[in-house]
Amino acid sequence: MNVRRLIPTTVLAGAVALGVVSLSACSGTSDAADKGSDGKLDVVASFYPMQYLAEQIGGGHVAVDTLTEPGVEPHDLELKPKQIGELGEADVVLYLKGIQPAVDDAIAQAGVKNTVDAATLTELEAHGTEVGHDHGHEEAGHESEAGADPHVWLDPVKYAEVAKGVGSALEKADPDHAADYRKNTDALVKKLGDLDTAFETGLKNTATKTFITTHSAFGYLAERYGLEQEGITGIDPESEPSPARVKELQDIAAKDKVSTVFFETLASDRTAKTLATDTGLKTDVLDPLEGITKQSKGDDYIEVMQSNLAALKKALGAK
Repeated sequence: MNVRRLIPTTVLAGAVALGVVSLSACSGTSDAADKGSDGKLDVVASFYPMQYLAEQIGGGHVAVDTLTEPGVEPHDLELKPKQIGELGEADVVLYLKGIQPAVDDAIAQAGVKNTVDAATLTELEAHGTEVGHDHGHEEAGHESEAGADPHVWLDPVKYAEVAKGVGSALEKADPDHAADYRKNTDALVKKLGDLDTAFETGLKNTATKTFITTHSAFGYLAERYGLEQEGITGIDPESEPSPARVKELQDIAAKDKVSTVFFETLASDRTAKTLATDTGLKTDVLDPLEGITKQSKGDDYIEVMQSNLAALKKALGAK
């Protein structure tokens, strides 16, 4: 795992101890997976961002199941015994270590040969409640909240890096269709490149660079596009802010001319609406894309990210 900062060595040691199978471990045709009765590669994805990659890259050659049903908050997922049993029968397991403890534990015990941890396919960073180009608002008390931020899929560039790794893993698990996996990977990477360009262009000139959100999931996105994320809570969407943090956010909103407090679709909006009411701000949705539901502003990753871009442009006063 290539991790930049504040990633404890115990995390790395734990990954080794849990026996997470690296991509290099599934190289060569001798490691090719046995396919299901329908001739397709059985892929189990931990939650939506991993499911989307498997479906886009695997195409008609894979049958994808997800452990996290639509509408379920991924961080709090508890697996049923049947799901744990089916996990061990998968040809390929695709997950992102660090975001779903129950999934991490189950995968460590499943012993699936072709197990792909998306966290090893890009560079993780440490994010707390405040992330971005200007850390003038940070105080010493927030240093302890920082840790390995798993929300890499919200940065199209990092997500493209993960996509390339997933494509390579599927090629090695199913070499007979390697050419198709490469073609599909290239097509997805191009889509993500176009999305990156849209964000870069759309957020280049804004009245403010600061946005407030309930769930500090947008640290990578903020760094990528020169913004500053101010989270009401840390990377856990269910944690509650301290009174001191609420007061600090009120001051930040006034100083940086923040217009909007963002909340998400899968967690409570109570804290965001309370803060917005107390500070005279508007509210809007900034979707961390941990699942697609009827409330999602789009049918897939690309559409929801485009909706996120539109919401950010409006809130930040894009010119």
